[in-house]
Amino acid sequence: MRYLGLDLGSRTLGIAVSDPSGIIASNYQVIRHQEEYDELILKVKEIVEELKVEGIVLGFPKNMNNTVGPKGELSLAFQKKLEEEIGIPVYLQDERLTTKTATDILIKGNVSRKGRKKVVDSVAAQIILQSFLDRRN
Repeated sequence: MRYLGLDLGSRTLGIAVSDPSGIIASNYQVIRHQEEYDELILKVKEIVEELKVEGIVLGFPKNMNNTVGPKGELSLAFQKKLEEEIGIPVYLQDERLTTKTATDILIKGNVSRKGRKKVVDSVAAQIILQSFLDRRN
């Protein structure tokens, strides 16, 4: 079963995809946006159809004390719209510290600051998706 991983930010949507067997996540792309969530959903739907994705894993930003803040509420609303518009399950995955982890990985890989900025959100989506896949398998 192929999954799509999403890291929804205020200006970017990081995207990762699993292999067809749902074991390994790879970063896919970053979509820049101006909070046009309906347009984002259309782009995600195109990717889902193109890659024959059967499930979506959306990063769920919780506060460190496990409460849900404004960004978490936005993710919950985005999850609901994705499910309504695309018609496949959208699972939430805790994403606390994934962007920091992704940045640390890229720094260790000697990726320049400019290069990191271009891919950090898709690497964060990859971490979110891989965490979900590991937990499921």
